[in-house]
Amino acid sequence: MAPDPLAVRVRALWQELAGVAVEFGRSAAVVVSPGSRLCPPSWCGVVVLGGAGIVTVPTAGAAVRLREVAAEVPPAALVRADVLRATLAYVSGPDFRPVLGGRTVARLPADHPGLSALLVGAGREDAGESGLEEISSPAFVVLDGAEAVAAAGYQAWPRGTAHLSVLTAPGCRGRGLAKTVASAAVAHALDAGLMPQWRARPEPSRRIARALGFREVGAQLSVRLDGGGGGRGWAGRGPRSSTAPSPPPRSDYGTMA
Repeated sequence: MAPDPLAVRVRALWQELAGVAVEFGRSAAVVVSPGSRLCPPSWCGVVVLGGAGIVTVPTAGAAVRLREVAAEVPPAALVRADVLRATLAYVSGPDFRPVLGGRTVARLPADHPGLSALLVGAGREDAGESGLEEISSPAFVVLDGAEAVAAAGYQAWPRGTAHLSVLTAPGCRGRGLAKTVASAAVAHALDAGLMPQWRARPEPSRRIARALGFREVGAQLSVRLDGGGGGRGWAGRGPRSSTAPSPPPRSDYGTMA
Protein backbone atom coordinates (compact mmCIF):
# COMPACT_ATOMS: atom_id res chain seq x y z
CA MET A 1 0.00 0.00 0.00
CA ALA A 2 1.33 3.45 -0.93
CA PRO A 3 2.09 5.70 2.03
CA ASP A 4 -0.40 8.43 2.89
CA PRO A 5 1.06 11.66 1.43
CA LEU A 6 -0.38 13.73 4.28
CA ALA A 7 1.16 11.45 6.90
CA VAL A 8 4.53 11.60 5.17
CA ARG A 9 4.39 15.39 5.13
CA VAL A 10 3.41 15.59 8.81
CA ARG A 11 6.28 13.33 9.87
CA ALA A 12 8.74 15.38 7.86
CA LEU A 13 7.55 18.54 9.61
CA TRP A 14 8.14 17.22 13.12
CA GLN A 15 11.42 15.58 12.17
CA GLU A 16 12.65 18.97 10.98
CA LEU A 17 11.49 20.68 14.17
CA ALA A 18 13.39 18.09 16.21
CA GLY A 19 16.58 19.80 15.10
CA VAL A 20 18.61 16.60 14.58
CA ALA A 21 18.21 13.51 12.42
CA VAL A 22 15.56 11.23 13.92
CA GLU A 23 13.02 8.67 12.70
CA PHE A 24 9.64 7.90 14.22
CA GLY A 25 9.67 4.43 15.79
CA ARG A 26 7.30 2.02 17.48
CA SER A 27 9.61 2.44 20.45
CA ALA A 28 9.94 6.21 20.71
CA ALA A 29 13.32 7.38 19.40
CA VAL A 30 15.07 9.56 22.01
CA VAL A 31 17.66 12.02 20.68
CA VAL A 32 19.76 14.78 22.22
CA SER A 33 18.82 18.12 20.67
CA PRO A 34 19.40 21.25 22.77
CA GLY A 35 17.98 23.31 19.92
CA SER A 36 14.81 21.25 19.53
CA ARG A 37 11.75 23.23 18.53
CA LEU A 38 9.38 20.59 19.92
CA CYS A 39 9.52 22.19 23.37
CA PRO A 40 10.81 25.15 25.42
CA PRO A 41 14.59 25.33 25.99
CA SER A 42 15.93 22.73 28.45
CA TRP A 43 12.68 20.75 28.32
CA CYS A 44 11.84 17.46 26.61
CA GLY A 45 9.60 17.37 23.57
CA VAL A 46 7.41 14.38 22.72
CA VAL A 47 5.51 13.89 19.46
CA VAL A 48 3.55 10.74 18.64
CA LEU A 49 2.09 10.14 15.18
CA GLY A 50 0.17 7.02 14.29
CA GLY A 51 1.56 5.07 17.23
CA ALA A 52 5.20 5.98 16.48
CA GLY A 53 7.10 8.57 18.45
CA ILE A 54 10.11 10.82 18.79
CA VAL A 55 11.49 12.46 21.93
CA THR A 56 14.02 15.28 22.08
CA VAL A 57 16.00 15.96 25.25
CA PRO A 58 18.50 18.69 26.12
CA THR A 59 21.33 16.55 27.54
CA ALA A 60 22.95 13.14 27.20
CA GLY A 61 22.08 12.37 30.81
CA ALA A 62 18.41 13.01 30.18
CA ALA A 63 18.59 10.81 27.08
CA VAL A 64 19.81 7.84 29.13
CA ARG A 65 16.92 8.16 31.54
CA LEU A 66 14.29 8.77 28.89
CA ARG A 67 15.45 5.80 26.81
CA GLU A 68 14.82 3.60 29.83
CA VAL A 69 11.28 4.92 30.03
CA ALA A 70 10.66 4.72 26.27
CA ALA A 71 11.85 1.11 26.17
CA GLU A 72 9.20 0.08 28.68
CA VAL A 73 6.08 1.72 27.26
CA PRO A 74 4.59 2.33 23.79
CA PRO A 75 4.90 5.87 22.43
CA ALA A 76 1.22 6.59 23.00
CA ALA A 77 1.73 6.12 26.75
CA LEU A 78 4.16 9.05 26.76
CA VAL A 79 1.34 11.44 25.83
CA ARG A 80 -1.52 9.73 27.63
CA ALA A 81 -2.24 12.68 29.96
CA ASP A 82 -5.38 14.05 28.30
CA VAL A 83 -5.29 17.20 30.42
CA LEU A 84 -1.82 18.13 29.21
CA ARG A 85 -1.35 16.89 25.69
CA ALA A 86 -2.28 18.70 22.52
CA THR A 87 -3.76 16.70 19.70
CA LEU A 88 -2.39 17.19 16.19
CA ALA A 89 -4.87 17.26 13.32
CA TYR A 90 -4.47 17.95 9.61
CA VAL A 91 -6.64 18.24 6.53
CA SER A 92 -6.03 17.96 2.80
CA GLY A 93 -8.03 19.64 0.07
CA PRO A 94 -10.26 16.67 -0.83
CA ASP A 95 -11.24 16.13 2.82
CA PHE A 96 -11.92 19.76 3.70
CA ARG A 97 -15.56 20.50 4.57
CA PRO A 98 -15.95 24.28 4.34
CA VAL A 99 -18.72 26.28 5.95
CA LEU A 100 -21.08 27.44 3.22
CA GLY A 101 -23.35 30.42 3.70
CA GLY A 102 -23.97 31.86 7.14
CA ARG A 103 -22.18 34.90 8.55
CA THR A 104 -20.09 37.15 6.34
CA VAL A 105 -16.36 36.82 6.94
CA ALA A 106 -14.17 39.89 6.51
CA ARG A 107 -10.43 39.84 5.87
CA LEU A 108 -8.26 42.15 7.96
CA PRO A 109 -4.50 42.62 8.26
CA ALA A 110 -2.97 40.73 11.17
CA ASP A 111 -2.08 43.99 12.93
CA HIS A 112 -5.57 45.49 12.70
CA PRO A 113 -6.70 47.24 15.92
CA GLY A 114 -9.89 45.19 15.92
CA LEU A 115 -7.86 42.05 16.58
CA SER A 116 -6.09 43.72 19.48
CA ALA A 117 -9.45 44.58 21.03
CA LEU A 118 -10.64 40.97 20.62
CA LEU A 119 -7.49 39.67 22.29
CA VAL A 120 -7.82 42.06 25.22
CA GLY A 121 -11.49 41.24 25.67
CA ALA A 122 -10.81 37.49 25.67
CA GLY A 123 -8.37 37.75 28.57
CA ARG A 124 -4.70 36.88 28.76
CA GLU A 125 -5.12 33.10 29.15
CA ASP A 126 -7.54 32.56 26.28
CA ALA A 127 -5.77 35.03 24.03
CA GLY A 128 -2.41 33.41 24.71
CA GLU A 129 -3.69 29.90 24.16
CA SER A 130 -5.28 30.89 20.86
CA GLY A 131 -1.96 32.05 19.39
CA LEU A 132 -3.81 34.68 17.36
CA GLU A 133 -1.16 37.30 18.10
CA GLU A 134 1.38 35.21 16.17
CA ILE A 135 -0.43 34.79 12.85
CA SER A 136 1.40 35.68 9.66
CA SER A 137 -1.66 35.35 7.41
CA PRO A 138 -4.51 37.82 7.08
CA ALA A 139 -7.11 37.56 9.83
CA PHE A 140 -10.52 36.23 8.90
CA VAL A 141 -13.13 37.78 11.17
CA VAL A 142 -16.80 38.03 11.92
CA LEU A 143 -17.81 41.59 12.79
CA ASP A 144 -20.62 42.82 15.01
CA GLY A 145 -20.80 46.36 13.75
CA ALA A 146 -17.20 47.54 13.92
CA GLU A 147 -16.23 45.00 16.59
CA ALA A 148 -14.45 41.75 15.76
CA VAL A 149 -16.20 38.98 17.72
CA ALA A 150 -14.39 36.00 16.16
CA ALA A 151 -11.15 35.68 14.24
CA ALA A 152 -8.90 33.05 12.72
CA GLY A 153 -5.62 32.96 10.86
CA TYR A 154 -2.48 30.93 10.65
CA GLN A 155 1.23 31.12 11.28
CA ALA A 156 3.67 29.95 8.62
CA TRP A 157 5.60 26.92 9.84
CA PRO A 158 8.28 24.89 8.04
CA ARG A 159 7.44 22.39 5.31
CA GLY A 160 4.62 24.57 3.99
CA THR A 161 2.55 24.20 7.14
CA ALA A 162 -0.18 26.63 8.19
CA HIS A 163 -0.62 26.51 11.97
CA LEU A 164 -4.22 27.57 12.71
CA SER A 165 -5.24 29.99 15.45
CA VAL A 166 -8.86 30.73 16.36
CA LEU A 167 -10.45 32.99 18.97
CA THR A 168 -14.02 33.97 19.75
CA ALA A 169 -15.13 36.69 22.17
CA PRO A 170 -16.31 35.08 25.44
CA GLY A 171 -19.86 36.37 25.10
CA CYS A 172 -20.22 35.07 21.55
CA ARG A 173 -19.12 31.45 21.92
CA GLY A 174 -21.40 28.55 21.06
CA ARG A 175 -22.80 30.25 17.96
CA GLY A 176 -20.65 28.56 15.33
CA LEU A 177 -18.51 31.65 14.75
CA ALA A 178 -15.22 29.85 15.39
CA LYS A 179 -16.08 27.26 12.76
CA THR A 180 -17.01 29.99 10.28
CA VAL A 181 -13.79 32.00 10.59
CA ALA A 182 -11.63 28.86 10.82
CA SER A 183 -13.16 27.60 7.57
CA ALA A 184 -12.13 30.80 5.80
CA ALA A 185 -8.56 30.56 7.16
CA VAL A 186 -8.26 26.91 6.14
CA ALA A 187 -9.54 27.65 2.64
CA HIS A 188 -6.96 30.43 2.30
CA ALA A 189 -4.16 28.09 3.41
CA LEU A 190 -5.19 25.32 1.03
CA ASP A 191 -5.45 27.78 -1.87
CA ALA A 192 -1.84 28.75 -1.11
CA GLY A 193 -0.75 25.09 -1.27
CA LEU A 194 -0.14 24.89 2.49
CA MET A 195 -0.89 22.06 4.92
CA PRO A 196 -3.34 23.28 7.60
CA GLN A 197 -2.47 22.14 11.12
CA TRP A 198 -4.90 22.25 14.05
CA ARG A 199 -3.26 21.71 17.41
CA ALA A 200 -5.53 21.81 20.47
CA ARG A 201 -6.49 20.18 23.72
CA PRO A 202 -10.04 21.54 24.52
CA GLU A 203 -12.69 19.18 23.19
CA PRO A 204 -14.86 22.01 21.73
CA SER A 205 -11.91 23.10 19.60
CA ARG A 206 -11.23 19.54 18.50
CA ARG A 207 -14.88 19.15 17.49
CA ILE A 208 -14.63 22.19 15.24
CA ALA A 209 -11.57 20.74 13.56
CA ARG A 210 -13.27 17.41 12.95
CA ALA A 211 -16.34 19.18 11.54
CA LEU A 212 -14.08 20.90 9.00
CA GLY A 213 -12.58 17.57 7.92
CA PHE A 214 -9.41 17.56 10.01
CA ARG A 215 -8.06 14.15 10.95
CA GLU A 216 -6.36 13.66 14.30
CA VAL A 217 -3.11 11.81 13.67
CA GLY A 218 -1.19 12.22 16.91
CA ALA A 219 -0.31 14.31 19.92
CA GLN A 220 2.40 16.56 21.28
CA LEU A 221 3.60 17.23 24.82
CA SER A 222 6.40 19.32 26.34
CA VAL A 223 7.70 17.96 29.62
CA ARG A 224 10.20 18.92 32.28
CA LEU A 225 11.99 16.12 34.06
CA ASP A 226 11.74 16.35 37.85
CA GLY A 227 14.91 16.77 39.84
CA GLY A 228 16.88 18.26 36.96
CA GLY A 229 16.34 15.29 34.66
CA GLY A 230 15.29 12.50 36.96
CA GLY A 231 13.88 9.62 35.09
CA ARG A 232 10.26 8.83 35.85
CA GLY A 233 8.68 11.98 37.20
CA TRP A 234 7.43 14.16 34.37
CA ALA A 235 6.15 17.66 34.93
CA GLY A 236 4.01 18.04 31.84
CA ARG A 237 3.30 21.24 30.01
CA GLY A 238 0.26 21.48 27.84
CA PRO A 239 -0.74 24.06 25.26
CA ARG A 240 0.63 27.55 25.82
CA SER A 241 1.50 30.60 23.78
CA SER A 242 5.24 31.16 23.75
CA THR A 243 5.31 30.48 20.04
CA ALA A 244 7.26 32.88 17.83
CA PRO A 245 7.20 33.07 14.04
CA SER A 246 10.96 32.65 13.73
CA PRO A 247 12.34 30.29 14.80
CA PRO A 248 9.33 27.97 14.63
CA PRO A 249 7.38 27.21 17.79
CA ARG A 250 9.13 25.72 20.79
CA SER A 251 5.99 24.75 22.68
CA ASP A 252 2.38 23.83 22.13
CA TYR A 253 -0.86 25.74 22.28
CA GLY A 254 -4.36 25.18 21.11
CA THR A 255 -7.34 27.10 19.82
CA MET A 256 -10.17 28.62 21.79
CA ALA A 257 -13.63 28.13 20.30
